[in-house]
Amino acid sequence: MRIAILALVLASAARPQTLNQKVGKADVDRMMTELSNWNRWGTGDGIGTVNLITPEKRRAAAALVKEGVTFSLAHNTDGQPAPDNGNPFKLRMVNTAANPAAGQFVVDDYEVTYHGLAHTHMDALCHMSWNGKLYNNIPLSSVTDAGATRLAITGFKGGIFTRGVLVDIPGLKGLPYLEPGTAIYPSDLDAWEKKTGIRISAGDVVFIRTGRWARRAAKGAWDPSQLAGLYATCAKWLKARDVAMVGSDAATDVMPSGVEGVLQPMHQLLLIAMGTPIFDNCDLETLAVEAARRSRYEFLLTASPIAATNGTGSPLNPIAVF
Repeated sequence: MRIAILALVLASAARPQTLNQKVGKADVDRMMTELSNWNRWGTGDGIGTVNLITPEKRRAAAALVKEGVTFSLAHNTDGQPAPDNGNPFKLRMVNTAANPAAGQFVVDDYEVTYHGLAHTHMDALCHMSWNGKLYNNIPLSSVTDAGATRLAITGFKGGIFTRGVLVDIPGLKGLPYLEPGTAIYPSDLDAWEKKTGIRISAGDVVFIRTGRWARRAAKGAWDPSQLAGLYATCAKWLKARDVAMVGSDAATDVMPSGVEGVLQPMHQLLLIAMGTPIFDNCDLETLAVEAARRSRYEFLLTASPIAATNGTGSPLNPIAVF
């Protein structure tokens, strides 16, 4: 009996290290089935794990508001070309003080290619395919020149309103930021929960801070083929917690991915297998400072994508409310 108990203890102690082991394409392919939420909410489902944000979850999230102070998680738009900004935001003035419309109004228009590594945005579930399929076994052919006829961003026009949780990995390691290419493993997520006393739970939106914007401010832009982020095995961890969404200050995935033959395994597993939408390029620097000052890493999270018909995502401004 003592030998059996000892074996269980040793197996439990070794589990985080096991989850940190490298995986290959065959492992990711297998996880596409093991972690699948296809048909979990029916064949017509178009919002995936956002279904986990129930009325009860929203009421509990609203109760987290104690101070009534808000912090934006969006990075300001950037109109300057850079290695990580190949599609700068464009603002064009239509009417200015020199020629106000109707004698009173100044007017502008915007142009933004928001997918990429510059602009804070949300990925809809139609954004990525695998073997000709989107989430919930929807064929890739459903995305045409007219846009995404299934799984479009309009499925989320009611907005996101739930508990947000900041996972500050540089803060955990006593660093200002992670260096590009640094992988975040399940054991890091376990360590963050242990440090903060927060258990990530069903319906949460989890924000992973790598310190990308802090490093960019200190050292300038760099080739985005090297980014700190989540390693592929973190998908199992997030599925076990039943999170509603995942956000980060870069591309969510560590890059290079460390999985030969799979460019962005976290995007693939989240968007396609699990049906978990993603917030990319969030600016988590102010949030990290304010959360640390309060020793409080949970908050009400709100976000409202543009109701772009047949859109594959949307630029947006997530808000943390303490």
